[in-house]
Amino acid sequence: MAGSWLCRDDFDRERLLDMEERIKPVRRLAMGIMSFALLALGPWLGWWTLIPLGTIALLFHAADSRIEDSERPEYLMFAAWVSSQVMIAAAVTLSGGPAVPTLSWLAIPVVTLSARFSMRGVLVGVSITIALVLAVALGSGAGEVVDNPPLLLAPLVLVLAVAILSTALMQSDMEHRGEAVIDSLTGMLNRKALMNRAGELAQQSRLTGEPVGMILGDLDRFKQVNDSEGHAAGDAALTDVAYLLRKRLRAFDLAYRIGGEEFLILVPGADIEECARIAEDLRLAVAGDAVGDGMRLTISFGVAASARGAGFDYDRVFAAADEALYEAKSEGRNRVSGRRPVVFAGSRPSAALQTPSAATSTAS
Repeated sequence: MAGSWLCRDDFDRERLLDMEERIKPVRRLAMGIMSFALLALGPWLGWWTLIPLGTIALLFHAADSRIEDSERPEYLMFAAWVSSQVMIAAAVTLSGGPAVPTLSWLAIPVVTLSARFSMRGVLVGVSITIALVLAVALGSGAGEVVDNPPLLLAPLVLVLAVAILSTALMQSDMEHRGEAVIDSLTGMLNRKALMNRAGELAQQSRLTGEPVGMILGDLDRFKQVNDSEGHAAGDAALTDVAYLLRKRLRAFDLAYRIGGEEFLILVPGADIEECARIAEDLRLAVAGDAVGDGMRLTISFGVAASARGAGFDYDRVFAAADEALYEAKSEGRNRVSGRRPVVFAGSRPSAALQTPSAATSTAS
């Protein structure tokens, strides 16, 4: 999956999904504190100020319910974030404008920007917040601001300070985490990231009963590329193959490089038939594009999935996918294999899931 102006790549999307899960309970706690404060301030601000806060909660709930099915979850979350800022600004305007201390609350959501989005997203979010602060202050109380400039300057300084500090802290955290979980050659997630995500999916699967699919891929005859073309050419080919795989996947299909020329993809909520369709699409993408310095490579896939309602056991599913991959290699390469019959267009049913291939050599 290609990047966007809010998320540069799959790692950013993985971070967004991970941070959203972590932020949910904290966001609920923050909204609870704000609700309590608004109740206490009701005699001065009016009880109706609870309505915008309730609307914000509904907006985030709607975004959260669709995020796993969205190919671009960053757009859903950013839309919910902007909507929350607009609702806060509207509530402040209707309750008194710049003279109301709650204008500074527009700085609270700014804390979460850098935890989810790219620097462009942070800049756009901060710009929107500043525009809302100016609109509230000058649109509903310009005279008060002229007489008392701190009513405007204090919230603006708070917004900027929060944005700068939270962004600096998050960038430092990302650098350290990136070194630990990103494959330096391909930019894919590595084994450490895989183990972390596998544990999370196992917990989710136990709670929801949804299956988790696995696609295990290995480039065909890649040793010959290194031997004949050199390791630099092999590295260039691996980088291009990784890009081909990532751009064909959805935001929540997470791809990892787990060995020299071996890749693994986790597909939450997918059964073996869905994994097979995705793997076939990836196989065709690799076979159809030149990589590196004009090389043509093929890739074989083994697919497996946990049973619906049975929970996700990484080791067992990996063993099944690895066995299927061995079968794909032994039966000609450049194909997808699994443990159940799945028929692709143009192929014939067999005891194992397969796609036809022109490769018939028995080389490793």
